[in-house]
Amino acid sequence: MGLKAIRDGVAAGDFTAREVAEVHNDAVAAAAELNAFIVNTPDHALAAADKVDADRAAGKELGPMAGVPIGMKDLFATKGVQSAAASHILEGFKPPYESTVSQKLWDAGAGMLGKLNMDQFAMGSSNETSYFGNVASPWKRQGSNATLTPGGSSGGSSAAVAARLCPAATGTDTGGSIRQPAAITGITGIKPTYGRCSRWGIVAFASSLDQAGPMARSVEDCAIMLGAMAGFDPKDSTSIDAPVPDWAGLLDADLAGKTVGIPREYRVDGMDAEIEASWEEGKQWLRDAGAKVVDVSLPHTKYALPAYYIIAPAEASSNLARYDGVRYGLRDLPEGAGLQDMYAATRSAGFGDEVKRRILIGTYVLSAGFYDAYYTQAQKVRTLVQKDFMDAFEQCDVILAPTTPTAAFALGEKTDDPLSMYLNDVFSVPASLAGLPAMSVPATLNSDGLPLGLQLVGKPMDEQGVLNAGLAIEQRAGFTAQPEKWW
Repeated sequence: MGLKAIRDGVAAGDFTAREVAEVHNDAVAAAAELNAFIVNTPDHALAAADKVDADRAAGKELGPMAGVPIGMKDLFATKGVQSAAASHILEGFKPPYESTVSQKLWDAGAGMLGKLNMDQFAMGSSNETSYFGNVASPWKRQGSNATLTPGGSSGGSSAAVAARLCPAATGTDTGGSIRQPAAITGITGIKPTYGRCSRWGIVAFASSLDQAGPMARSVEDCAIMLGAMAGFDPKDSTSIDAPVPDWAGLLDADLAGKTVGIPREYRVDGMDAEIEASWEEGKQWLRDAGAKVVDVSLPHTKYALPAYYIIAPAEASSNLARYDGVRYGLRDLPEGAGLQDMYAATRSAGFGDEVKRRILIGTYVLSAGFYDAYYTQAQKVRTLVQKDFMDAFEQCDVILAPTTPTAAFALGEKTDDPLSMYLNDVFSVPASLAGLPAMSVPATLNSDGLPLGLQLVGKPMDEQGVLNAGLAIEQRAGFTAQPEKWW
C-alpha cells in the first residue's frame, strides 16, 4: 500500500497503525542486503503508531500522515538518533534537537522506520560515497546480476521506497538528489520551490540550493507528504512566509488551457534513444490531457552544470569548515599534536574522497585571485539561467524534460570518472540553480527492464501546476512495474 491507502485505512479502522508499523519494520529488517538504512528505529515507528491508534480510539482528529511509517534521510537531525550525514566525522552524533521538517512529519502522525543511507554529506549521484557502504538498487538489468546504483544522494530513500520497505521517505535536492534517484528507481519525487521547506536541522551542503522534499510511489502521495513537510519557519532565514496550499485536495489532471514548454537545449549530443523516445511519449500524454505543447529556449543551459560545480563546492567548503574535531563528532588527536594538527588529522580521517574533492574545489574558487574569475562569474551565470526560465514561462506554464541522461548504471562503473558522474545531473541542475519546483514521474521501462523518468519544472511557488502535470503523465503512463525481489 502507498501512503494515502495506509493513512485512509488506519483512519477507517481497516487495520491498526501498529500492524502497519510491524509489517514495515519486518520488511526493513529483512532487506539488510540493500543497505538502504544506516540505523533502524523500530521502536520509534511503533511508538508513533500506538499514539495514532490511541488518538483514533479517543475520537481525536488524525493528522495527514497518521499511521504512515516513513524513512528519514540521514541528513535530517533526529533527536536522540544518530544523524551522521553518512559520514565518519559525524558517526555517533545524536542531536539533542529535531529538524523542523521531521518534527512536522511526526506532528502529522508519521513514524520513523530508520535513518536512510545516502551519499556522504549529500555529495554524489550514485550513493557510492557513503561511509556506511553502497546502497544497492532493488532493480536489476534483464539477464544481468550486476548491482545497480539507486541514484544519489538520496539513494537510500529511493531504494527503500522502490523496494516497498516504506511507503514514502524524505529526500533532499541540491542539484537533483530527489529527482535523479526517483527516476532511476521508478518512483516519484518532488523538489519544491527553494524556501518552501525549512532547512533548519538539515546538515548543510550548499545552503543556497539545498531543499527538502518527499519521495513516494505516486504523485498524490508526494502531494500529501509535501503538505505535511512545508511551511514557514522563523528559524530559517531563507524560509518563505506563505500559506501551504492543499496540494493533494487540488490535484487535477485536466490540463485544458495549459501550455507545456519543451526546451530545445535539452536535446544533448549522444542522448540515449530510449530517453528521447520516452520524452516524445510524455509530450503526447500531456497533449492528450488537454495541454498545448510548444518549443521554448533556455539558452544558458550548457553553462548551468559548470556554474553549479563552482557554486555548490564553494558553499560546501564554507559549511563543512565547522567539522574540526572541537565541538562534536570525530576527533583525531595524534600524540603531541597541536591544534592545527588536530584539525588536519580529524578532517583527513573524517571526510571521504568525494567530500575532500569538493572542499578543495570550493576553497580554490573562493581563494584570493580566483574568486572573481570563478565564483563571481558562476553567480552571474546563475542569474542568466534564472532569467531563461522566467522568459520561457511567459510562453508556457510548465516545462517537460527528461530527468536523467541514462537509466541506472552499475555500481563501480563511474567511480573513477568524476566528470561522467557529475554529468548525471545535467538535466536536473538548471531548475536547482533557479530555485524552481521540479519533480520526476516514472514513465516507462527501457529495453533492459529499467525505469526511465520524466521531469516537470514549474514557475516559482507553483507546485500545484507541477503536481497536476505529473498526475496527467502518471495516469497515462500507467507505470506499475516494480523490482523483482532478490534481496
